[in-house]
Amino acid sequence: MRTKSLFIAAVLATGGLAAAACTYNETLGRDQLVLVDENALAQSGQQAWAQALQANEVSTNRAQNDRLRRVGGRLVQAAGLGNQNWEYAVFVSEQPNAFVLPGGRMGVTTALLHLATTDDQLATVIGHEAAHVLARHAAERYSQTALAQTGVQIASGVSGDYGAAVGALGGIGAQVGVLLPFSRQHELEADRIGVDLMQRAGYNPREAVVLWRNMAAQGGASAPEFASTHPSDSTRIAALEAYLNERGW
Repeated sequence: MRTKSLFIAAVLATGGLAAAACTYNETLGRDQLVLVDENALAQSGQQAWAQALQANEVSTNRAQNDRLRRVGGRLVQAAGLGNQNWEYAVFVSEQPNAFVLPGGRMGVTTALLHLATTDDQLATVIGHEAAHVLARHAAERYSQTALAQTGVQIASGVSGDYGAAVGALGGIGAQVGVLLPFSRQHELEADRIGVDLMQRAGYNPREAVVLWRNMAAQGGASAPEFASTHPSDSTRIAALEAYLNERGW
């Protein structure tokens, strides 16, 4: 009975907190959970950016940096995010990757610049990253994680070994059953918003499919989709093609 009561308390506590923190995001067309202040996220982003610049080799190739700033600037303006000073960096790496941090900081790798053979394809990646900002995905992701941890901690209040087991299994359940699938939703949302931004900035949104096919052709081992924060290449390409057809692009 005590275990059941604690479980109910956890559901009520986390559910009430979520209801109180739901806000409507016009870009997404849905409510989202936001428990964190954007300024606090921006400060964390600044710290992470400083660490990334210190821990990784940054390219000094002028052409690479100019290309990133040129394409990035057009996408940022199209997203309505030009009211803040953006920082860009090209990191020397053999892995094609890109990321955006709260507070206006964006990084891409040299491998990604080589893979994106046209500016339209590079705009696919940058548009996707700018879309994460518009969608407030960082704040939502942080809030989901905080909420899940709160629920697990309450459930872990059960005494003895059983309590420890509940805590451990609860964490795994929250990760695989709630947090990771929603992160895949974030990625697909960013794909859709990203191609909208590409079209608005004057880039060809159809090149998004070409870019992801190029990514898929790289091959290599990857985690199964159910255990990954990113959708599989085939899922992403199919969703993008369906959306582009729907928009008539």
